[in-house]
Amino acid sequence: MWEGIYIGVTTAVMPFNLLMMFVGCFAGTFIGMLPGLGPVSAVALMIPVTYGLDPSSGIILMAGVYYGAVFGASTSSILINAPGCASTVVTAFDGYPMAQQGKAGKALALAAYSSFTGGTIGAIFLVLFAPMLAKVSLSFQSSDYFALMVLGLTAVAAFAGKGNILKALMMCILGLMLSTVGTDRSNGVERFTYGSIEFIDGLSFLLLAMATFALAEVVMSVMDKTTNAQQAQSNDASALGSMKLTKAEIKEVAPTILRSSVLGFVVGVLPGAGATIASFLAYGVERNLSSKEDKEKFGKGSLRGLAAPESANNAASTGSFVPMLTLGIPGSGTTAVMLGALIAYGIQPGPRLFIDHPDVFWSVIVSMYLGNIVLLILNLPLIPYIAKLLEIPRSILIPLILFFSLTGVYLVSFNAFDIQVMVIICICAIGLKLLDFPLAPMLLGFILGGMLEDNLRRALLINDESMSFLWERPLTAVIMSLAMLALFGQPLLNLLRAKLRQGKTQDVFDAE
Repeated sequence: MWEGIYIGVTTAVMPFNLLMMFVGCFAGTFIGMLPGLGPVSAVALMIPVTYGLDPSSGIILMAGVYYGAVFGASTSSILINAPGCASTVVTAFDGYPMAQQGKAGKALALAAYSSFTGGTIGAIFLVLFAPMLAKVSLSFQSSDYFALMVLGLTAVAAFAGKGNILKALMMCILGLMLSTVGTDRSNGVERFTYGSIEFIDGLSFLLLAMATFALAEVVMSVMDKTTNAQQAQSNDASALGSMKLTKAEIKEVAPTILRSSVLGFVVGVLPGAGATIASFLAYGVERNLSSKEDKEKFGKGSLRGLAAPESANNAASTGSFVPMLTLGIPGSGTTAVMLGALIAYGIQPGPRLFIDHPDVFWSVIVSMYLGNIVLLILNLPLIPYIAKLLEIPRSILIPLILFFSLTGVYLVSFNAFDIQVMVIICICAIGLKLLDFPLAPMLLGFILGGMLEDNLRRALLINDESMSFLWERPLTAVIMSLAMLALFGQPLLNLLRAKLRQGKTQDVFDAE
């Protein structure tokens, strides 16, 4: 291993490869900030550029673009509530409220530190445990993935306000329903398209995210009469706020960052799970682990609520390289594009990659750690300039958000029909927000719906249409138990505490 690391270091620190790393991180950061151009698009744009490069330089460039785009996508989530990609949707839940409170600098700085730590921990784990983790990911079967998706869906509890768990579950089911629109991937049957050709490919995640977050937020801010006065107050020199974290704040978020980084990496290792599920899970775990007072802060500008998804999605991005490099199985959509680029170079990813092409295998891993350092050095000085977005007058900022949202959705399909659907969903989202329905569970259900259905179908085929796989396979049973505990554990605990208090009160009356 140490010989491999030495080969990786000597390859990664070559001047040209360092330049590619810097260019990749820089380009990825700015592409990631644009809603609609996520990591997949960013890496795909780099493929023509890499044709004239040697394999190690080309993959280092694409890897830099990948984690640079994930890093940069959080910026638009925090500043304008327009997630740059699916994995930074959760970042907006607490990052955007912090920006509205005049803490944009602190939010961007915390996102940078959390991303750096998550990426660094992921890179260390990748070096130490890549071959072993490849065997673990191979041991997962369809039933285990189904249970993992169910566990992911239990994160709805984290997005429900006090007494709103039923509303959150309803929105999650709505998201699952929306994910079934389009063509069934297993047998090619059209579902819920109502004879329209436009719905054959289903709904786009970007369309749903932009409609429910960016577009709905813009319309709600226009409807709010107090917004202009608040905007005038925030357009002074203090709009950025302090970028420094106090010792108490560091102490508060440090355990969260470590826990979320480990969780994110483990989820990222599983083929198909990806950074999006990791960020939702990390947010849900942190909220469930918080005290009653801290839970109230989630969704209103919680530091832990921002640190958890940012650590998890960067660690998961690194973890997704494990199945790609060691098994030849893409861990996410972005690594699927990179897998194609490797094959185009004539390199077959798999168990023999670190033997046949050690320079490629180890240089990519080493470049991830170096790339995280580059991103931190690159982004921290730029925060004051990036945060200038908040000082743009609302009369200019609102049309800009509308432009990026509509353009981003249109560029995915080049279909004006998507814009019409986006407007309809936006109107529905505004109505749901006014009725106090959380929108995040709907997105979570939509994201996991396809994978949930596919894995359930495969598990049923393997088990002769029997649901017994839920308890016959130990790993599936353990994950399902964790899911039930996450969903019903807190309500049952509260009920038990109430019963105990009632019993003690009755004893006091009886004694009197």
